[in-house]
Amino acid sequence: MRVEVWSDVVCPWCYIGKRRLETALERFAHRDEVEVVWRSFQLDPNVPEGETHATLPALAAKYGRSVEEMRVTMRHVEETAAGEGLHYDLADGVSGNTLLAHELLHLAAEHGLQAAMKERLLHAHFEQGRSVFDVDSLAALAVEVGLDDAEVRAALADSRHRAAVQEDIATARALGATGVPFFVVDRRYGAAGAQPAELLLQLLDRAWAEAHPLATVPAAEGCADGTCAV
Repeated sequence: MRVEVWSDVVCPWCYIGKRRLETALERFAHRDEVEVVWRSFQLDPNVPEGETHATLPALAAKYGRSVEEMRVTMRHVEETAAGEGLHYDLADGVSGNTLLAHELLHLAAEHGLQAAMKERLLHAHFEQGRSVFDVDSLAALAVEVGLDDAEVRAALADSRHRAAVQEDIATARALGATGVPFFVVDRRYGAAGAQPAELLLQLLDRAWAEAHPLATVPAAEGCADGTCAV
């Protein structure tokens, strides 16, 4: 079974959703037969590449709210994240164009390191305050998960994975995604937003039952052929 997750590395709910998916998978009886694929999605592709800005005032302006109102909203997200074992400091965060980060994730996938790279980028941005927006920062993080520095720099310089990123984004739109995280199981079932682990587990169970109808209902006490076991 394949679980595809569209998300952005500057989306706080995406990291929360990742943790909830991991919890659901831990409880899923067929975890070893699930492939998780991280798909690209940009919350704000119009931010010029190479530029960064403080997240708090930018979001306040975007939603027409005061900085203090937005700070309160951020605290709510931080509390939710803490419930998943994550430690955010959103008010002091910095945002920028994430296109290079998504290209890096596609490169990592070629080496079987996409999951590790995804986790490293999210942890760096939300819990360590490290940049995920420029080549030098991304290369340093990539080396930490086992990628080659020279290959990373070459791939980001020639944009060899940019078309794949754009394809992911186009597919998300085609599937009806308007925000992230967006979970899709075997291209049959979907769930939008950072759903609770319990709901994601139900989604996994339902998809598995459809694909394996004879292997999903455990035996229970009952009667058959006119006899009952005692």
